[in-house]
Amino acid sequence: MRRWLLSCSLAVMMVMAARAQRLVLIDQDGSGPGGSNQMAMMVLLQSPQVRVLGITMVSGNAWEPEEVAHTLRMLELIHRTDVPVVPGAVFPLLHTEAEAMHARAAEGAFPWYGAWGDLSAHTSAQPYHGPFVIPPLAEGEPTTKPLAEDAAHFLVRQVRAHPHQVTIYAAGPLTNIALAISIDPKFAELTQGIVIMGGSLNPHTDDPEFATHPRHEFNFWFDPEAAHITFWAKWPRITLTDVDISVKTRFTPEMMHEIAQSNSPAAQYIAQYTHEFYYLWDELAAAAWIDPKIITKEQVLYVDVDTSRGPDYGDTLTWTASNKPTLDGPEGAMQPVHVQEDLDVARFDRMFIDLMKSGPVAP
Repeated sequence: MRRWLLSCSLAVMMVMAARAQRLVLIDQDGSGPGGSNQMAMMVLLQSPQVRVLGITMVSGNAWEPEEVAHTLRMLELIHRTDVPVVPGAVFPLLHTEAEAMHARAAEGAFPWYGAWGDLSAHTSAQPYHGPFVIPPLAEGEPTTKPLAEDAAHFLVRQVRAHPHQVTIYAAGPLTNIALAISIDPKFAELTQGIVIMGGSLNPHTDDPEFATHPRHEFNFWFDPEAAHITFWAKWPRITLTDVDISVKTRFTPEMMHEIAQSNSPAAQYIAQYTHEFYYLWDELAAAAWIDPKIITKEQVLYVDVDTSRGPDYGDTLTWTASNKPTLDGPEGAMQPVHVQEDLDVARFDRMFIDLMKSGPVAP
């Protein structure tokens, strides 16, 4: 009898823990192997507090088909193949590679073009290839397959299946999110909200990518129209992790050394395939959603993106409540955005390291 009662108690605890998990849909430009995009998804995948309903892919730092392959393989290596990967937008809504290359010649270059990068022009750190080419993967080819569904419809289906329970975590260009909004006008309001990594206001940095053009940020610039649609939708809450707070973070060799001491699949994946020490922008957005105490200061602003063609195309636009536009857009009034300003770096670093060192979360 005692053994039976103990078994029942454990079963009840497991059910309660599963119910307590927060639901999230990840939308990411999952370049890889390793690096910030993959590690950010792993923050959510490694947390016992989170249930990841699926991962939708969007072109950004790399082309979407290659990102799908890297993400499938990452999930295999960290033992999380229970999470579906869903192909998404290969191209932005309106912005084209040809247009971007013309603007580069006419208006000057940016340091980063993501999937549109071209080493011959010295504007990218990765070799260029076409949108449907998948080079051999350093981490090995995945044996699992993506879902036979497109990202926008998958997002809508999951939100409709879990109304008012799901947070959207969007850390790449917002093309898939804009398409979901266009398919289902109630998509945004049926979520718990959206967490966005993107935008730049006035970062205190001498990093040339931002110091000379402080309102330019890659995710918004890659698909400005999608970002515009996203910010005007009726989300219960919009949280923004921008460049300004992201540049206060850093993945360091010391953090890598500590993570590499763990034998967990996630730690060993990072130790083998992450070779850059850079800002933890996407990781911060994920971690702060799990633990809001990481953020020590925020401000509420009204945010949009410049969609006029020219040198400021894709730049972040912001207003306070007193000076925001008063004309409604197609979705109604502008939505307030919780823009993160400062963080507890030690708390964030500790959380990130501990999650990367931990074993796989049971599905």
